[in-house]
Amino acid sequence: MTSVSLYWRIFGLNAVVLGSATALLLWAPVTVSVPVLLTEAVILVGGLVVMLVANAALLRIGLAPLDRVTRLMTTVDLLRPGQRLPVRGGGEVAELVSAFNAMLERLEGERAASSARAILAQEGERRRIAQELHDEVGQSMTAVLLALKRASDEASEPLREELQQAQEITRGSLDEVRRLVRRLRPGVLDDLGLVSAVTSLTTEFSTHTGLRVARRFDPDLPALDQETELVIYRVAQEGLTNAARHAEARRVEVALRAAGDAVVLEVADDGRGIGAAREGAGLRGMRERALLIGATLDVRSPDKVSATGTGTRIRLIVPAVRKQS
Repeated sequence: MTSVSLYWRIFGLNAVVLGSATALLLWAPVTVSVPVLLTEAVILVGGLVVMLVANAALLRIGLAPLDRVTRLMTTVDLLRPGQRLPVRGGGEVAELVSAFNAMLERLEGERAASSARAILAQEGERRRIAQELHDEVGQSMTAVLLALKRASDEASEPLREELQQAQEITRGSLDEVRRLVRRLRPGVLDDLGLVSAVTSLTTEFSTHTGLRVARRFDPDLPALDQETELVIYRVAQEGLTNAARHAEARRVEVALRAAGDAVVLEVADDGRGIGAAREGAGLRGMRERALLIGATLDVRSPDKVSATGTGTRIRLIVPAVRKQS
């Protein structure tokens, strides 16, 4: 069957309404006097209203696919891929829906590619800065610490105490630089793997924030490549940061488990929850990282209310095993 264009469909709908009205005027036992009588005016106005209502209803049915496209256009988010409209029938509306779906697919691909380039460049810059902090600043501060130690050993008692205080300040600054290096580029992730890296991350997080962190790690997780492990680590890192900065939580639970051929990361806190708040740069950054490895990220507040709030649960699902090279 040949598809009918939108123009001819609207023309046909109007033709049906106007033709029905003309037929009623031709064969109905109704006449129009001059001047028009009140009853005749009521009949004409009533007929006009019926025509307008019928025309509006038929146009609503005919243009319904365009309404669906418009609603999806206002809600589509390229960080949540897979949103598509069903293509029904034929004609210009079906072609429009197909073109819109193809445009979404193309934009999602381009967004994923650009996000991958940006994230890889970001990680490269993190690695460079971490290396410079370790090699330049860290070594310089270590040399200062050793010089202070030698000066303290040779100094008299009043000056020795001040030099020792300077040593402690320098040692604390050196520890902070090392902590920044670990946050910028987790060397333990490259050396010991994902579980050890996340364990170190949660331990350091608990020490510096005072929040209680519970860990639940499966003993036999599938082997993953370095890129996937880094994404999982960064999502866990951002989830813990959000719990400390925004959630007003008292307790955080981090879980790594195997689910079939997938690896699932969960970061759940007992804070105030996200509610209807707009997603910030942190959550959107997590979604971009998830797209980089084809994973699914789900962020929500559970229905069960804890003592401090509804809490927030971040779940990252890496759908397929990615073997290390």
